[in-house]
Amino acid sequence: MSITLTEKAAAHVKSFIAKRGQGAGLRLGVRTSGCSGMAYTLEFADEVAEGDITFDSHGVTVLVDPKSLVYLDGTELDYAREGLNEGFKFNNPNVKDECGCGESFKV
Repeated sequence: MSITLTEKAAAHVKSFIAKRGQGAGLRLGVRTSGCSGMAYTLEFADEVAEGDITFDSHGVTVLVDPKSLVYLDGTELDYAREGLNEGFKFNNPNVKDECGCGESFKV
């Protein structure tokens, strides 16, 4: 099982953590939401919680709870600019369908 970041995403996360002045890493997860059933969660973590599974990718610690890992296994997190928009993009091989707005997915 693994979760990775592209070099571009890792650089962006490192920059944010440096600006914050603290941080143990980036926490990824999923929650029930949206028209397709599940949505990604992404936040900076100041500490590793009990039960967290950790991955190191390009010098960034990625933290995931065991329940979310089932849905995120194999995911690559990228940081992309598309026109005037920029943000993190989840490349998740487990996704079977996504809603039209791109906010939720189904596995």
